[in-house]
Amino acid sequence: MPKVEEWVRTSMRTPGIFIFGMVFAPCGWILNLTSTVAPNWRSIHNIPNQSKDMILQQGIWDICQAFESSRVIQCNQPDVEYLNNQIIPIAQGLMVASLIVTLIGLAVAIPGIRCWTDRPSWTVAGIGGLLIFLSGVMTLIPIAWYTHILKDIKAQSTDIRVDFCIILGYIGGIFEVVAGFVMFIGICRCCGGKNRGEKRVEEVPEFRHTRNPPRRVAVPSVIRTTSSASSVPYSKNSMDEEVDFPRAFPRTGPRSGALSANSYASKPYDADL
Repeated sequence: MPKVEEWVRTSMRTPGIFIFGMVFAPCGWILNLTSTVAPNWRSIHNIPNQSKDMILQQGIWDICQAFESSRVIQCNQPDVEYLNNQIIPIAQGLMVASLIVTLIGLAVAIPGIRCWTDRPSWTVAGIGGLLIFLSGVMTLIPIAWYTHILKDIKAQSTDIRVDFCIILGYIGGIFEVVAGFVMFIGICRCCGGKNRGEKRVEEVPEFRHTRNPPRRVAVPSVIRTTSSASSVPYSKNSMDEEVDFPRAFPRTGPRSGALSANSYASKPYDADL
């Protein structure tokens, strides 16, 4: 029976690819939302028989009329021919679908990441990354198509310029594509487990499946001989050992009434008691 390789994570609990994806995907969603609702996909300048400072801002939902000399903006401008162009309904459907799919992808990826456990659900998180990747593609398709036919769509002037919604759409779509792809590559282990931040168990010698029990230290027992007449923890024989302080002579014979010559200030010592 072939040996099954065991892998262990040595880095932070939340893999780096998930952190990258969960940061870039919401940022891309916000940019795509702004690009979808704002009427600034293209701007038309120098319109004949109109004021020189008037700018016509066209999006996929609305058309607004603005002036460079003032902050007055008038929306809901009629332009049936522009709104009936083939790219407009396609862009509307794809941009809205992209926003919805991104939210679904994040909702699927969050339970799969499970940052509170050691082993995330790579398959569930990978499926969420795939949905985010597809949402980014659905954003880039209408943005790129609209940019390609920008000047082919009939307008009232030849001075046609790209507006900021196209830029935001490109950035948001790229964010989601990159975030989804990075999260999806965790569905399978590659590059020696580096994409998951894992290493083989045999490559990590200090890793142990179970914690080693605490080591017992043998402490030798010390038996001391104590005097039967006293609770002092030293023996009688220890009194005969050499000491660092002067000791009085014992009171024996005719000299018992006098203190030892080594005593100081007539203070008794332990041996005198």
